Amino acid sequence: MEERIGRRRFMKSTLAGFGGFLFLSTAERPPEEKGIDVRGKERKIVYRTLGKTGLRLPVINMGVMNSDNPNLIRAALDSGIVLLDTAHAYMQGRNEEVIGSVIKGRPRESYLIGSKVSLPQDRTTGLYGDGATEAEFLRKLDLSLKRLGIDHVDILYHHNVSRRESAFHEPVLNAMAKAKQAGKIRFAGITTHSNEPEVIHAAVDSRFYEVVLTSYNYQQRHAADVRNAIARAAGAGLGIVGMKAIRGGFRQTPSAQSASAALKWVLQDPNVHTIVPGFTTFDQMETDLAVMENTGLTDPERRALLKEASLPGLYCQGCRECLGQCVAGLPIPDLMRACMYLYDYRHPAMARDLVVSLGLPRRVCGNCVTCPVRCASGFDIRRKVRDIVRIRAVPPEFLG
Repeated sequence: MEERIGRRRFMKSTLAGFGGFLFLSTAERPPEEKGIDVRGKERKIVYRTLGKTGLRLPVINMGVMNSDNPNLIRAALDSGIVLLDTAHAYMQGRNEEVIGSVIKGRPRESYLIGSKVSLPQDRTTGLYGDGATEAEFLRKLDLSLKRLGIDHVDILYHHNVSRRESAFHEPVLNAMAKAKQAGKIRFAGITTHSNEPEVIHAAVDSRFYEVVLTSYNYQQRHAADVRNAIARAAGAGLGIVGMKAIRGGFRQTPSAQSASAALKWVLQDPNVHTIVPGFTTFDQMETDLAVMENTGLTDPERRALLKEASLPGLYCQGCRECLGQCVAGLPIPDLMRACMYLYDYRHPAMARDLVVSLGLPRRVCGNCVTCPVRCASGFDIRRKVRDIVRIRAVPPEFLG
C-alpha cells in the first residue's frame, strides 16, 4: 500500500513538473475538416490556419530531415500532406535535392516548402560571430532554391536559435527582408530547439517573424512555459509549427499507439497549427495520417502518456544547464543531439557530420579524473560524450 501511495505521489509531482496540464480540452473549437480523395477513398483531414499567413494546413505534415526515399515523400503528398519541411544542411544538401526530384512537374500550388538556413554560432553561448553574415545567409538560400528546383520557398526559417539576441541578429533580418522583397520567400520564420520560450517571445517582439517552428512535447519540464509563449505568439498572429513531438521521452522506438498519443497531446493545444513529424517508413506515415484525420486522444493513448510521463526521458531536452560546468567548454547539448541522431534516428552520417562540425579537441574527456557536469536529466555525460565522439574515426563513406 505504501509503495502504491509513493508511486502516486511521484506521478503527481512529475505531472506538475510538466506544467500540470497533461491533458487539455479543445472541445470549444470544432475541427475544421476537408475531404480529399486518396486512391479512390475519401479522407476527412483536420485543417488549421497557420496564423496570419492564411495558409490552411493539415494538422500533420512531413519533416523530411531523415528521409531520402522519394517514394515515401511522393506518397505523403498523394495522401494529403501539403507542407514538406527541410533545411539547407540536412544530409549535406541531399535532402533538398531529393525533394526537388519529387516536386518536379507537380503544380506549384499543390505543395508548400519550408526550408531553413543557419549561420555559425558559438556552441556554448548560442551567439553569432563574424562569419554570420548577410551574404552567407543569402548564398545558402540561393543554393537551397537551386537544389529544390524552385524559385521560392513558402517559409524560410532562421534556424536553430536559442537566444533572444540571436533572433534579432541584424544580418539575418536584412537577408530575409531582401529575399522576401525579391520573391524568394513568402513568409519569414524562426526555429528553436532549446530555450524555446525566450526565442518565441523574441519572435513576437521582433514584429518581423511570421512563423515559429518549436520543440514541444509532453516530456518537457518547461512545457507550461513553452505553451504560454506559444499562446502569446499565436495571439499575435504568428503561425505555430510543432516539432520533436514524439521524441520527447520514449526509451525505445515508439509504438504506433505511443507515437499517435504524443502527436495528439501537442494538437490538444489549439494554438499549434500543424506538426512536422519526421517519419521514415510507410507504417509510420500511416500512423501520422491517422492523427491527421482524428486528433482526439483515446483512453489507451491517455494511459500510455501517463505511463511515459512518470519515467525519465532518454534524450537531452536542451535545457543548457550543463553549459559552464564543463572545464573544457565542450558543447554538450550538441553532443547529446548527436547521440539522438545515432541511437534514436538511426542516422549515423548525420551524427558524424554534427560531431565533426563541432571542432572538438583530439582528446575528449581524457584529462578529468571525475566529470564535474551534473545533468538535470541524470545522464552520465562523460560516458555519453566519450561514446559519441568515437564516430569521428569512422570514414564517412562507411555511413552512407
